[in-house]
Amino acid sequence: MPGYKKTCKYCGELIPPESNVCPKCEKVAPLDSSRCPECRNPIEKEWNVCSNCGLSLRIECPSCGEETFFGNYCEKCDERLIVECEECGEKQPPLSDECRKCGESL
Repeated sequence: MPGYKKTCKYCGELIPPESNVCPKCEKVAPLDSSRCPECRNPIEKEWNVCSNCGLSLRIECPSCGEETFFGNYCEKCDERLIVECEECGEKQPPLSDECRKCGESL
């Protein structure tokens, strides 16, 4: 028996409860609560640092350069907060200056 549809946290549309990507707005993690990109602890938009690991939750967007909350998307330009390694193609959150897969500079 299929479950009840749930609301996408980005666009507000009702979507299937097991969705990893919203079929309407195409954004990732449409049902998940925000989590720290370092330790995966639940975080809230109003916080400055993660309550578990202390990671700063205010970062510079790699697309527009503006300060934003470290969620899945920039609050200013709406681009996904992700960087891609030019060497190996690994996509990752902008946590460090080195690729987590191959160790090359980002």
